[in-house]
Amino acid sequence: MFVDSHCHLDCIDLADFDGSFDTLIQKTTDAGIEHMLCVAINLEKYPNMLALVADYPQISVSVGVHPMADMETPLAAEHLKSLAINPRVVAIGETGLDYYYHKGDTQVQQERFRTHIQVANDLDKPIIVHTRDAGEDTLKILRSENAEKCSGVIHCFTETMAFAEEALELGFMISFSGITTFRNAGALREVAKHVPDDKLLIETDSPYLAPVPHRGKQNWPSLVRHVAETLAEVRNTSVEHIAQISKDNYYRLFRSNS
Repeated sequence: MFVDSHCHLDCIDLADFDGSFDTLIQKTTDAGIEHMLCVAINLEKYPNMLALVADYPQISVSVGVHPMADMETPLAAEHLKSLAINPRVVAIGETGLDYYYHKGDTQVQQERFRTHIQVANDLDKPIIVHTRDAGEDTLKILRSENAEKCSGVIHCFTETMAFAEEALELGFMISFSGITTFRNAGALREVAKHVPDDKLLIETDSPYLAPVPHRGKQNWPSLVRHVAETLAEVRNTSVEHIAQISKDNYYRLFRSNS
């Protein structure tokens, strides 16, 4: 049985599942996925996301604002905190920095990132970190805001081994997605060889980043098996071992029950 540590269930096109969210979750369960973390990307859609998964105990949620999400007003720490105290919320995020599309205006992203870390520290909940083309600043802010207090995960990891080592020193876990299965991801697979067993997570980031052999199609939690298979191959172990350690790590980090 697998855990998908990062997915966006409210963004999946249900046309592939007879238009039914219940069918999606049933097929996911039938495929051996025992738990999923449905990750928020903006606060406007968050209430609908929460309502969508309310009747499914195998789904936990996070609350936060993606670095590329637009907001009409600045993110207020007290507002984020008021949402995050819900016991269904096991993490803060996803948050972080993305300079790939926003190379010029970084101050708002950085301020928003700091706010998330401060709330995570205040509530003692882990943080889900997105970083793209912003490794140096991501690590700088994690250190300056004492993110080792709340810990968390670098999700959809695509950084270097040097970055991974610094994140691990801060107590963070490293989560690998379908990108590890891509033909041009040799450097990433090399990093995946060296992440300690007790710091490894797997995810789909569905509906995005479908793994080989489903690349170009809609992703969904059952496809996390392909990530596990790739990691098992590069780490010279079994898929069952990857499934077990990533499950154990997920429940320990997010203090979530199966």
